[in-house]
Amino acid sequence: MVRQGVLSNGVRVLSETMPDVVSATTGIWVENGSRYETPAQNGVSHFIEHLLFKGTRRRTAAQIAEEIDAVGGVLNAFTSKEYTCYYAKVLGEQLEMANELLADLFLNSVFDPGEIERERQVVLQEISQAEDTPDDFVHEIFNLRFWQGHSLALPIFGSVETVNTISREALLAFMNERYRAERVFIAAAGMVDHDRLVRQSERLFGEIAGNGRQEVLRPPAERAMVLHHGKPLEQVHLCIGAPGLGQSDPLRYAGYVLNAALGGGMSSRLFQEVRERRGRVYSIYSSTASFHDCGYLAIYAGTKLDWLDEVLEVTVKELADIARRGLKPQELERAKSQLKGNMLLGLESTESRMNRLARNEIYARRDISLSEVAGAIDQVANDQVVEIAASCFAPQRMGVVVLGDLKGKTIGAEVLSPLGR
Repeated sequence: MVRQGVLSNGVRVLSETMPDVVSATTGIWVENGSRYETPAQNGVSHFIEHLLFKGTRRRTAAQIAEEIDAVGGVLNAFTSKEYTCYYAKVLGEQLEMANELLADLFLNSVFDPGEIERERQVVLQEISQAEDTPDDFVHEIFNLRFWQGHSLALPIFGSVETVNTISREALLAFMNERYRAERVFIAAAGMVDHDRLVRQSERLFGEIAGNGRQEVLRPPAERAMVLHHGKPLEQVHLCIGAPGLGQSDPLRYAGYVLNAALGGGMSSRLFQEVRERRGRVYSIYSSTASFHDCGYLAIYAGTKLDWLDEVLEVTVKELADIARRGLKPQELERAKSQLKGNMLLGLESTESRMNRLARNEIYARRDISLSEVAGAIDQVANDQVVEIAASCFAPQRMGVVVLGDLKGKTIGAEVLSPLGR
């Protein structure tokens, strides 16, 4: 059962009790990420996430690690474009200890100058590693250009240039500005007593100050493009992207169905046609990214240069077909069943349940039940799929990025021309 509470300072507390498990996952969530950075600050949210594990006024970094290891727990964090999470997974009987540890990291980290410099090098290695992973890097290039000039285009890690210039003072000032009560909540799932969690949270987090300011967001404008990014690689890596739907868009469930049928699994159109029938790729898939007020759909493929034209042609042909005719009845039903099955299978752990609780709070400010989601998926009609595809799969709204060595070959805007017919 999902329960909610609010502390005296406005910090929210959410929990879902799972009677049949012995573990619990608890997290401190902050509605902050790279979207809320300026270009000069880019990477500061992610840098802060790293530094909260590097020592507090009570514990050294080694003591933090020893304390969680001593109970067989997991302590970790992640940063996205719109939120950051610091979480621990432990046996239910250790939940209060885990909350105490997380609160110490969150409220008492010292930001030691030596640790900042050491961790700066770690973050720079993360950036280098991402650039050395072509199937990730091609998406980053797409994102940078497709929403160029908007904060959602900024990479979560930041760049070498920005990370090298972030000072201790800038880190503390950004954290003081963004880590405020209005943007902070606690989410826990598993072997959890909600009332005890609220009482403990009041003691631990009740002093977090607020600032009372309303968040003002503006959506980005997409920039049509066809871009070649040269890099000496064995394969060429392809990303075709189109505008998608935000988290509150009434057609978002139709968008999920479209993505599943197009490239969301082994039975999808792109996987079956490009990999299984033609053997032109090892990996091809589509995925969606969805934010408060916007989103995008991206298709990825890695192939030989000799087969690039064919992969592009077949992929664009499938997009054009869906934009005109939508999905066949059996495709539509299979995609719906796939989404519902994936949803249920993905909620078997306390960690995934905590994440679901948090995302519902961030984007809907309420619990969205599994039955409500399943019902919305079941209601998706083919004309809704056509409506989305016809609007989003338009050449003037799309971007193409090719990463690799084209050996003098050029890719022009005409690759998308079948979508305009």
